[in-house]
Amino acid sequence: MTGNSTQTLSFATEPKFQLQANENAVQMAAYSPTQLKELLKTNADIAQENWSRYQHFFDLGSKRESAVFSYDGMVFQKLAPESFSKEELLYTNQHLLIASFLYGLLRPLDLIKKYRLEGNVLLPENKGESMFDYWKPILTDYFIEQIKADDGILVNLASDEMKNLVDWKKVAKEVKIVTPEFHIIKDGKKKTIVIYTKMCRGAMTRYILKNRITNPEELKTFEFEGFRWNSESEGFEFLLEA
Repeated sequence: MTGNSTQTLSFATEPKFQLQANENAVQMAAYSPTQLKELLKTNADIAQENWSRYQHFFDLGSKRESAVFSYDGMVFQKLAPESFSKEELLYTNQHLLIASFLYGLLRPLDLIKKYRLEGNVLLPENKGESMFDYWKPILTDYFIEQIKADDGILVNLASDEMKNLVDWKKVAKEVKIVTPEFHIIKDGKKKTIVIYTKMCRGAMTRYILKNRITNPEELKTFEFEGFRWNSESEGFEFLLEA
């Protein structure tokens, strides 16, 4: 997490599940750096950094940043929100949801604090449940409502583990789900290369938002770094000849 926006936004929003995030943060703040190192499976420096983040999570006046500008992983690098205009950011805030183990589901412009949390963490006041099981009953109906309030179509560009934050079977029954896949062909065989998949997910998210795509069929025109739609596939598979 960087939390360094290149823009000053006067139209940021508040997280829908801030109360739950606060409750989770209080529990995380109770752990020592050594305990966080084990809990989050990190090195000592990252554990210390996140211990400090949780200790100061509720400090008045401490910096919050819009979610879309807070993450610096490859998906967000290729989304490149810093290049979006005000109108594009407002549109993005209406059509994109970001999954978070601390905050549940975030709109891009929701203001958040820096944090680290993993899906398999068991917090003592969460009935011994993992963050996946904690969030599932909270998020599922809300997620479905948000998709239906838009156009009833979900383009799923999140990592596979994020499906576990909601009751995916219930979601699939209620809305249409489109899940693009990105494969590299090498030596005649299809392979999934994680870094390329992340790059494509970010680039496709950008493509959808910049072009305001509402018809899934239009996704087939997406191209990125040699990845193109496989016309022989029955779905939304994009291939790169290595």
